[in-house]
Amino acid sequence: MDLYAEPHDPLHPVVCLDESPIQLIGEIKEPLPVMPGQPARYDHHYRRNGTRNLFVLFQPRAGWRHVKITRQRTIPDYAQCLKDLVDIHFPEARVIRVVQDNLNTHTPWSLYATLPPEEARRILKRLDFHNTPKHASWLDMAEIEISVLGRQCLDRRIGDENTLVQEVAAWEAKRNAAHVKVKWQFTTAEARTKLRRLYPS
Repeated sequence: MDLYAEPHDPLHPVVCLDESPIQLIGEIKEPLPVMPGQPARYDHHYRRNGTRNLFVLFQPRAGWRHVKITRQRTIPDYAQCLKDLVDIHFPEARVIRVVQDNLNTHTPWSLYATLPPEEARRILKRLDFHNTPKHASWLDMAEIEISVLGRQCLDRRIGDENTLVQEVAAWEAKRNAAHVKVKWQFTTAEARTKLRRLYPS
């Protein structure tokens, strides 16, 4: 929470990272279109077309987000996401402070397991990890962006990866253009009161 309270620093950005699965669901029968006095109608039968994983990167102070769509949520996928963060999204940053939960793939070892050692070391030198406490992943603001993405973009049937990529990219571009931020109100002082059992007395 102290990290969230710091002013925006482009050379030391705070980026929240989280993942979410999505199921691709196609139609078996064509939906009936909207007609006067009649909403669009969808058949309750559907076709499962597999799943995809959404890596959500969110920079709260700048109102920037990026969604990387992968076929799986594996160690190499996570490592590539970190590499993109360093080389593509924040190449000018000295150190990127990454807020993430305690998922088993969220370790520096993932980079060493995927990339040559010198490349893994180069990337790790630019990253500073801040893991949320166990059972408190809600402290990662990327979870808020995933919730918004679900309500504004993914709250309907999307049957194939191409459509998913296009829809998510349009949502991302619109929110980035507006620099939409999160109004985070949970401070360190409040944490010491509400979560006092976690602090030493």
